[in-house]
Amino acid sequence: MAATLAIDGLVVERGGRRIVDGLTLTLAPGEVYALLGGNGAGKSTTLFATLGLLPRSGGSIAVAGHDPAVAPDDVRAACAYLPENVALYPAFTARENVGYFLELAGSPRDRAETEQAFAAVKLDAGAWDRPVGGFSKGMRQKTAIALALLRRTPLLLLDEPTSGLDPAATRDFHALVGAVAARGVAVLMVTHDLFGAADVAGRIGLLAGGRLAREWTAADTAPRFDLNALHDGFVAA
Repeated sequence: MAATLAIDGLVVERGGRRIVDGLTLTLAPGEVYALLGGNGAGKSTTLFATLGLLPRSGGSIAVAGHDPAVAPDDVRAACAYLPENVALYPAFTARENVGYFLELAGSPRDRAETEQAFAAVKLDAGAWDRPVGGFSKGMRQKTAIALALLRRTPLLLLDEPTSGLDPAATRDFHALVGAVAARGVAVLMVTHDLFGAADVAGRIGLLAGGRLAREWTAADTAPRFDLNALHDGFVAA
């Protein structure tokens, strides 16, 4: 099966400093990969390079077979990106936000499809036609994930998605990510939440100094990751 995302030897330099230094990772359809690391480790830089928003100095990236340096529009059409703070129009309702962004993407959907997506992400029906300015962060994320589902992209990029969420909302979000992956979407999540990452990711990578210092898979321990070792590695990084 062809990889949805293939990063090979990625090097990204900014301001004369090497932020990402030879990173290699792949994601298959339906796989969730959590990329951990402290501030400045290169996590968000990796996402921006994948989206074609930052140039690379070396290595290669392919998103659904497209190189962001050659075909950035094709790459962005194949990606849904969820930043730490979801950018929605506060005066628009959830339905209006989703409809507007789908029109911009050239992928309009009908009312029934939109409502099916809202139901799939468990956004309360009473919120569908309310302005998102009054939404909690968790509700805003559900709206953004519904938009991603409606765009039908093969790759979902998440940047610190559980930052600021309470434990219950974090569990709900991880369940939602698992449901998205079950539809065949590959998910790359960068996060500081190493314990939460183990709840949802099939693989976890520790990024330190722009390099993949260590990697774990769900099969490394039974039935869980070795969270103590993971925590020690994360702190040491």
